[in-house]
Amino acid sequence: MTTAHDHRRLGRELDLFDTDPLIGAGLPYWLPDGAVVRHALEEYIRAAERRAGYRHVYSPVLGKRELYEISGHWSHYSDDMYPPLDVGGEQVVLRPSLCPHHAVIYRSRSHSYRELPLRMAELGGMYRAELSGVLGGLTRVRAIQLNDAHIFCTLDQVEKEAQGALEMIRAAYRALGLTPARYRLSLPGPGGKYVAAPELWRRSTALLIEVLDRSGLPYEAVEGEAAFYGPKIDVQVADSAGRESTLSTVQVDFHQPERFDLHYIGADGAKHRPVMVHRSVIGSVERAVAHLIEQHGGAFPAWLAPTQLVVLPVSESEVPNADALVGRCAALGLRAEVAGPERGSLGARIRAARLVPYQAVVGAKEAADDHVALRLRDGRRLDPRPAADVLARVGALVEAHSTDLWADEDGS
Repeated sequence: MTTAHDHRRLGRELDLFDTDPLIGAGLPYWLPDGAVVRHALEEYIRAAERRAGYRHVYSPVLGKRELYEISGHWSHYSDDMYPPLDVGGEQVVLRPSLCPHHAVIYRSRSHSYRELPLRMAELGGMYRAELSGVLGGLTRVRAIQLNDAHIFCTLDQVEKEAQGALEMIRAAYRALGLTPARYRLSLPGPGGKYVAAPELWRRSTALLIEVLDRSGLPYEAVEGEAAFYGPKIDVQVADSAGRESTLSTVQVDFHQPERFDLHYIGADGAKHRPVMVHRSVIGSVERAVAHLIEQHGGAFPAWLAPTQLVVLPVSESEVPNADALVGRCAALGLRAEVAGPERGSLGARIRAARLVPYQAVVGAKEAADDHVALRLRDGRRLDPRPAADVLARVGALVEAHSTDLWADEDGS
């Protein structure tokens, strides 16, 4: 990654997102191209979660103060929360996390051991009262869209579920073209606000160490970085200045199941306490997109690019053919647009579309034969070939969430 790839600058230059003092600091808004990237990322993770057996829920961004007193957030995390709102004689707060809501959703129905592991996922909003001095672009914001999930399982299932979450994270990074800076085992440190339950901390830490050791991933144990209720595996990424931040997490939590009195009915007919595994594959959508912008300099993998294919008619005579080709792309679910002669010379249009994965040049001969001369973003130029073949190959790579731009019959 080059230090020239500052997501704050690129995000504005590429019309992905912006901010306005009238809306407020730490509250960016998404422009159409940025919304496309965000939507593609969200749909990717939802589909991956469905394949992995997760069930999706929606929960409100507000909760009574009492909810966060039970979860422990109010006593351990209130400095990062917004003040309560008085509504109808009750105090409600903007949530700083989704886990208390998911614990209540689990508690709302009885569960048998046969249902476990129960995997609950949500792409939900949450709010952190970040200080103005630490806000910046999409990496530190006050309104966050979080890819969150909670797995309610037996103690014997924890290791397998945490391992599965790590595998999901690694698969997502491959699709996104990301490389973790390091894996971190985040432990409590002196002086922090942590739940006072030494035995639960010991059990949680031992489980996560076992997961990391079995995975074969190198990791560092760091004190002072744990959540207030338990240790976690953090997947660290580095920004353009080399500063690290956490993108993905896996956490083992014995605390909140106790606080919310969660249980399931075991094979013996008695009540048993589940373990709660917190898991986020891409973390906050805002931070994920910020890192993707910097990692790729705006040249996103084809499946994530705002415009996946630009059609370049050589002259006005080929514009109708170019328009028809864009229509065929839309029917296949591909995002395409025409860059016609009104935008300048062919060379100028090619340069303007340098971040678009595919450039399909249509001259008189290509139009007559229903062919395109394809140029790839990496500089490769392919001989003219049938438009249907090009769209099929591009569509297959996009559907596979591949970071490759092209694959011939022989796989090259």
